[in-house]
Parts: sequence; C-alpha cells; structure tokens
Amino acid sequence: MTDPFDDKSPIYLQLVIIFKEKIANGTWPVGGRVDTVRDLAVQFRVNPNTVQRALAELEREKLVFSERTSGRFITSDEDTVRGVRDHLANLCIREYADRMSRLGYGSDVILKMTEEYIREKRFSDNRGVREKGEEKHDFD
Repeated sequence: MTDPFDDKSPIYLQLVIIFKEKIANGTWPVGGRVDTVRDLAVQFRVNPNTVQRALAELEREKLVFSERTSGRFITSDEDTVRGVRDHLANLCIREYADRMSRLGYGSDVILKMTEEYIREKRFSDNRGVREKGEEKHDFD
C-alpha cells in the first residue's frame, strides 16, 4: 500500500476523510462494524492514537458510534451517510472548479470540458462492457 498521506494537514484529519469516503461509497456499510483501532493502525501504518483521534471525530459527527463491549459501528442513518457523500462530492466539485479557474478557464468552458469528459468516459466504459458481454448503466 502506498502512503496516502501528505504534509498539508494532520494525518488524523486525512484519516477522517479516508474513513468518510469508505462510509460514503459503501466500503464500510451502513450499520457495519468498524475494524479495531489496532487493525486500522496497522492497515494505514500510523500510530493507534492517530486512528483513535480520527474515529473520535467521526463519533462527534455521528457517523460512527461505540457499543461498550462490541466495538464501533457505522451509523444506520442513511440520510446522514447520504449527507456525507453529498458533502464530499461538493468538496471535489469546488476543488475542481477552483483549480480549473486558476488555469484560466471560465465556467462555460469548465462545464463543456466536463460534459465532454463524461461523454467520452461513458462511451469508453460502455464499449469495454459490450466487449465483455456485460450490461452497463450510466452514471448515477
């Protein structure tokens, strides 16, 4: 596993984002059990205290809860998870649009380039699926 961390922010905050992405994309399913602090520390090659701090933040945000003898679990509230997913998506869009603006592109060009990319991606994804004989659906 390559090091997913950078020097721009504390590692525990980077873990919070990674964990939120896992919750948002279903890798950590709604209502599912979270790996132990020790297991996560080994997996991400960080100090267990760093993992504990990230999980405490997720608990504060009501994405994770603890059961005294059973460990930690992902919230069962699908609206909360959907809200996190939407929030992360909006951060990605904002970051993308800001970066494109810094490159000198206006919003009309950014929209056009994005639409072209999605069309090309959809075409290439559908082509690859047809070659395998599978069914492919458009973006959600």
